Amino acid sequence: MRLGIQTGGRQLGEPGPVAEPLVRALVAAAVAGDPTALAVAGPHGRLSYADLHHQATGLAGGLSALGVSEGSLVALCVERSAALVVGALGILEAGGAYVALDPAYPDERLREMLADCGALAVVFGSGLEPRLGIGPTGPTGPTGPTGPPGPTGLGLARLPARLADPPAPGLAYVVYTSGSTGLPKGVLVEQAGLVNLIGWHRRAFSLTAADRCTQVAAPGFDALAWEIWPCLAAGASLHIAPNELKTDPIRLRDWLIGERITVTFLPTPLAEAVFGLEWPSSTSLRLLLTGGDRLHRPPPPGLPFTVVNNYGVSEATVVSTSGVAGASTGGAVSIGWPIDGVQVRVVDDELRPVPDGVPGELLVGGVSLARGYLGRPELTAQRFVRDPGPADRWYRTGDLVCRRSGGELEYLDRLDDQVQILGNRVEPGEVAVTLERHPEVAQSVVISVDSGGGERALVAYVRPRGAARPDDAELRSHLARWLPAPMLPARFVWLEQFPLTINGKVDRNELQVAIRGTGPTKAPVDEYELIVAAMVAEVLGRPAVGLADNLILLGGHSLLAAQLTVRIADQFGVELSLRSVFEHPTVAGIAVEIRRVQAASAEMPVSRAGLPPTDLAAVH
Repeated sequence: MRLGIQTGGRQLGEPGPVAEPLVRALVAAAVAGDPTALAVAGPHGRLSYADLHHQATGLAGGLSALGVSEGSLVALCVERSAALVVGALGILEAGGAYVALDPAYPDERLREMLADCGALAVVFGSGLEPRLGIGPTGPTGPTGPTGPPGPTGLGLARLPARLADPPAPGLAYVVYTSGSTGLPKGVLVEQAGLVNLIGWHRRAFSLTAADRCTQVAAPGFDALAWEIWPCLAAGASLHIAPNELKTDPIRLRDWLIGERITVTFLPTPLAEAVFGLEWPSSTSLRLLLTGGDRLHRPPPPGLPFTVVNNYGVSEATVVSTSGVAGASTGGAVSIGWPIDGVQVRVVDDELRPVPDGVPGELLVGGVSLARGYLGRPELTAQRFVRDPGPADRWYRTGDLVCRRSGGELEYLDRLDDQVQILGNRVEPGEVAVTLERHPEVAQSVVISVDSGGGERALVAYVRPRGAARPDDAELRSHLARWLPAPMLPARFVWLEQFPLTINGKVDRNELQVAIRGTGPTKAPVDEYELIVAAMVAEVLGRPAVGLADNLILLGGHSLLAAQLTVRIADQFGVELSLRSVFEHPTVAGIAVEIRRVQAASAEMPVSRAGLPPTDLAAVH
């Protein structure tokens, strides 16, 4: 069904509402409406709307002193916090557009993005200067000694901007996505598109100042803009979920209940875990919004809130279609109808419209469309095409969809190699190009495979340059210098030659034969391996796993891997990072990592006595 929550559902091709000019004006109106109302709350502080305005305008003044003006690009690299919101709003107040950088990215990736965007300045969190390669600089906080309570310590630095590039008036932000050429690509998102998203969200979900919304998405994920700006424009309060809750659905549910959250966005895998739990009928939550990946199942009946499934791409300002999950007819959970201001087409290979019920590529047009890719006119021309019609400019999503008779869209598959891994858009080509930077790798092909439960995992096929064969850990360590954890392959397969099709291209179907039917693996034997094997089997919902079974290939995405690290901390008293699990994703590898961390800890020496008490009979 269409959203009964005040959307009304426009027909395809109808123009959307006229966008207001600037996001900062919408937030300023909320500040004027009730300056004392709570704007942002998180583990590191709370800000009223007056505090937020004071700190953001103070930051804007500091940026203006560095030369930031209308259209300037300003990099923003701050951990999830109230300070992140101050930084984003301060950049908009100065007339700039923020370039979203996630501090969780590897240092090399951050530096590549910073160099690629050509930002005039950077706003960064405490201690991030060395990682960004900008040298030591004292923090120029947005508040002084007499400023209001709240986040301080944001650093500012002027950068050697590419002066040949013109300013970019009208932009709201730049967000980077995975690129098939080996480098991430920056998407230039317009103010008009973001204001349209804000207006639709407030109308569709009846958002008011009484609502309590959440911030869960990572700083480099475009959903961050969807979480922050509609909330602040409505005068509602934004509540930043503690990091540890993002991998613990039960504690996240309890936090949502305890904080009296009314509207939340959760990435698809996390949303599926959360709405599958038991919920009290008295919860304040009325809307759970999800998106970023395929929704594999509708929510169960009887939930005390509505689950809304959303589809979108960074190139069209986060959300393009939306619909109540589970309310449609048919097999797959639909992705709904176009939102206000957005038009869609379903077309064949020659971009001709196809009838309802026939699969085709989804094109998105309308006010939400991004300007294009930063510094990549050829790629922009390739993906953003022009054609007369309700929208004269369309983005080719590369997604295969089918439109039902009522205009509702059903997502089917990708038309290329791009894959979603835990809501992260991953181009296998970028992983392959990065892998080929290794001196022992002559050629690489990376493909995605079904790892079970509808999840995808990456497998890298590698042709050696010489006689050396680096092990999986070394190759993952190499990739981890540039790529975030979801982009690391679950397995590496060495081949002397790649199989070719009759046309001389790599035969990807033949490549997959190398990882099929590998047979049973060696059973765990020592106490560490037995305990880890039991934990892995538990989080995967399997009766047993072998010593060399790959957690990721068995369906262990980041959310399940994080749950595994919690169990390891409880049982062994050591904390393994998600990166460590992704770099050593077998039972044997994880057991070795636990021993390594224990050996480095004075509190827990490696010995039989140091092994936590466990009933070994339960894991045999």
